[in-house]
Amino acid sequence: MIVKNIGEHKFIGEEFKDLILYFSTAKGGLNFNKNTSEGLENIDNLKKWFSAEEVGYLNQIHSNIIVDYDGKVQDGDGIITNRKAIAIGVFTADCVPIIIFDKKRQVIAAAHSGWKGTYNFILSDVIKNMMDKYSIQSKDIVVYIGPHINKCCYKVGEELIRNFKNVEVYGEDVVCGDKLDLTLCIKKQCLNSGILEENINTLNSCTFCDEENQWFSYRRHKTSNRMFSFIMLKK
Repeated sequence: MIVKNIGEHKFIGEEFKDLILYFSTAKGGLNFNKNTSEGLENIDNLKKWFSAEEVGYLNQIHSNIIVDYDGKVQDGDGIITNRKAIAIGVFTADCVPIIIFDKKRQVIAAAHSGWKGTYNFILSDVIKNMMDKYSIQSKDIVVYIGPHINKCCYKVGEELIRNFKNVEVYGEDVVCGDKLDLTLCIKKQCLNSGILEENINTLNSCTFCDEENQWFSYRRHKTSNRMFSFIMLKK
């Protein structure tokens, strides 16, 4: 992963010949809450910061709704496009941001996966959607799992622990005492969808306890501030 500094703000990501992907941090107070004027301004700033023509995002509702970007802000938690110079992404502050792409077919996607989305396999649905609509093969798909609350800090209730243990794809190893391992859940979804293990990338940073990278954490700070994780095909 590389670090891109824009003024006092820091983004962590990757740049390839055909595309870029970045996870914003909280450094410099960079807030992407779309319900605030500050957040909307920063979303718009992505155009000049990363040479994007448009920025696509969603009204996230912890659903399994997946949309193809059409220039409108729709309800959902998964967004897909094959259009160039369009930065599509998701907002998070402890939930899992997931970036997905196939460089061969030039198709990109982003998913927001909290415990509800993870339990209901939103990533698997995004992958299936990409494969069905764009004739993509699972072996060509690459996944990046962004910063989120990790198993070191993610305490959940007994009922949720029991529910995840009873999901065949997940099993007992996604749970450690009263803590849930969302990273492992996402990886298991990838493998179950036919994604090659070498194509699964993880930032390995906890939004709750990793102070070095300065993430927003709803659980720790009770903040309404949000980070934005996005991907864009180069023109």
